[in-house]
Amino acid sequence: MYERTALPDGPRVITARLPGSLSVSIAAYVLAGSRLESADEAGAAHFMEHITFKGTAAYPTTRAVSEAIEGFGGSFNAATDRESTVYWVRVPHREMERGMDVLGELIIRPHLRSQEIESERAVIVEEIRSYLDDPGEHVHTLFDLAMFGDTALGREIAGSEESVRALPEENLRRFWASSYRPGNVVVSAAGDISHAEVVELVERAFGTGAAVPATFEPAPVLPAGERIMIAKRDTTQAQLCLGVPGLRRDDPEAWTLEVLNAILGDGMSSRLFQSVREERGLAYDVGSYVVDYVDTGAFVVSAGVDPDRIAPAMAAILEELARMRDVAVPDDELARAKRYLSGRLELRMEETRHVSSWLGGQEALHERVLTLDEALAELNRVTSDGIYSLAGRLFRDEGLRLAVVAPPRRGRRLDSLLRLPGGGA
Repeated sequence: MYERTALPDGPRVITARLPGSLSVSIAAYVLAGSRLESADEAGAAHFMEHITFKGTAAYPTTRAVSEAIEGFGGSFNAATDRESTVYWVRVPHREMERGMDVLGELIIRPHLRSQEIESERAVIVEEIRSYLDDPGEHVHTLFDLAMFGDTALGREIAGSEESVRALPEENLRRFWASSYRPGNVVVSAAGDISHAEVVELVERAFGTGAAVPATFEPAPVLPAGERIMIAKRDTTQAQLCLGVPGLRRDDPEAWTLEVLNAILGDGMSSRLFQSVREERGLAYDVGSYVVDYVDTGAFVVSAGVDPDRIAPAMAAILEELARMRDVAVPDDELARAKRYLSGRLELRMEETRHVSSWLGGQEALHERVLTLDEALAELNRVTSDGIYSLAGRLFRDEGLRLAVVAPPRRGRRLDSLLRLPGGGA
């Protein structure tokens, strides 16, 4: 399914050929995210992602950068996470060299001009304010603080308005110089391509420069923050996130958690969707997701509910967690969840964007790269007994954390409700 080359003092390159594909997708993972930041540098990784688009050696303005890809019908963007920052492009096959060149420029040859750094502060502040004004976004930030505490894993990735305004220019340049090095990059590409050609393009676009090993504080013992965090907003709907500590990224039971999540809250057939929304009418949007890092993780349920029905919505969610803990998943339900996950994965493998993300994410962040067949085999190995055992370990009262964004005078006296029925301690 893929070919891999590690260039000396340069990027690792991983490719997949999709015969007949008209597009090529390339993702470049820089192994640097917000987890590298100290408290007084909060927002540096995200700031760096922004400022690289302001101009490079070959594309001196934001407009020149944009036109280099969009001028040929392509699309591109970037995103900052806790442990990596990914830049990606999707272009017509004939423009693959241009797409690779733009990625190399953004990562290796940005201008980082003082005037643009200063002007971008205001843009990022407005982005942070938009998160604060969006209850559906803000509740996840609150939950991260409740679960991971005031650490690099708990703070908002973009930083705060105060930290962004105060971030010294020299700190940003130092962050780029130590982290945005060719040896600290993984480049993945998918399309009707030759691996040898992609390797040659990567060598030309990124050059060489030995990686500087990243260091960050180990994850705290979870949960590390307050049991319940509430923010008041004058809204007509309340948002809540309820969760427990989960698993590290490559835990031996990570695939078991993936199937558990599908059964509990991934999709319209999931237990939470059917129970909380369809049967009880307590939420429009409800689901669960997995958060995983190299050494820790969390399992989270989120929902948007009537502010007067927070308590019954919490009770319904906790009831489903307890049922997963106390009753083994029936064989037919397990089989359906596996078919759902397998089919979704197979369908995504037809798209160059998803394939490049699949391969690049694994090469950059996981202990090994799985082919599609190997991933499907891991899913098939998950058992009902394994899910029952894992749920019993994860779903316990002492691990529960809750974040709520609700109108004033709503969401009070929730502490006594934050416990699993049937004894989860």
